Amino acid sequence: MTTLEMRMREELVRRSFSPSATRTYLHAVKAFQQWVDKPLEEAGPDDLRRYHVHLIEEGRLANATIVLRISALRFLYIRVLKRRDMKEDLPYPKRQKKLPVVLSPEEVGRLIDSAKNLFHRAMLMTLYGAGLRRSELCRLQVANIDSKRMMLRIEQGKNRVDRDVPLSQQLLETLREYWRWMRPATYLFPGTEHGWRADKPITSKVVWEAVRDAAQKAGIQKHVTPHTLRHSYATHLLEAGADLRTIQLLLGHADMSHTTKYLHLSQKHLQAAPNPLAQIRVSSVKQAAPFNTRHKFIVL
Repeated sequence: MTTLEMRMREELVRRSFSPSATRTYLHAVKAFQQWVDKPLEEAGPDDLRRYHVHLIEEGRLANATIVLRISALRFLYIRVLKRRDMKEDLPYPKRQKKLPVVLSPEEVGRLIDSAKNLFHRAMLMTLYGAGLRRSELCRLQVANIDSKRMMLRIEQGKNRVDRDVPLSQQLLETLREYWRWMRPATYLFPGTEHGWRADKPITSKVVWEAVRDAAQKAGIQKHVTPHTLRHSYATHLLEAGADLRTIQLLLGHADMSHTTKYLHLSQKHLQAAPNPLAQIRVSSVKQAAPFNTRHKFIVL
């Protein structure tokens, strides 16, 4: 690691960036350095503009990935190197607003039943049953389970905020059976080291594979990721009658705008909205003028 990379890492730590965010930012800066092929201190506005165009025209990167790489370079040049003039040369691309994938309750049940073992089943049930982020699941500890209060404590989630999530009886029974089998010490879902189980968190790759394998076995055609279970949890809560403020607290959202997107995903709320066409009086469809058979038309 170069001296500049060490300075950037220290600045990220000072500003309370998570370890995963720190690694991602440093990786993004290293990718730029390899592309520009010169010391980062010597890169100028023209280099940044050309790299920005390269990221967009390359076509292989998702919009969110480009935003992340721009954020990392902004942090490097503005926060670390104090070159605030570079901000104008690193504009964010327009974000693509896409609705997340949501599973139906029936699909969630099939997914959980398709887990290849108790380890994966407990992970999937915890992801959905508590609406956890992938990183929160990885860091979850045995001591975070409060069976007397029926609560699950999420420590230092996104933005370094703790929160409690209700623990369902079904999830508690599954976790008890899992604990009797796995006997985890500190971390609820322990990882491995040199092929042997170790008292350390699992990697996010393990969670991804558990969800992917279960989705394939369940025959679910949707693009399912660990975060899909979190989206499904929030949407199903809303459809069951929970208010947005409660869902915001359960998910650990700092901004209510992040929670209101679930209104667009709730079938119950969308169908409850009155359709203005129903308020208009029109003649019967049988009274409509027939098609001119001389013209081609598409049959719906």
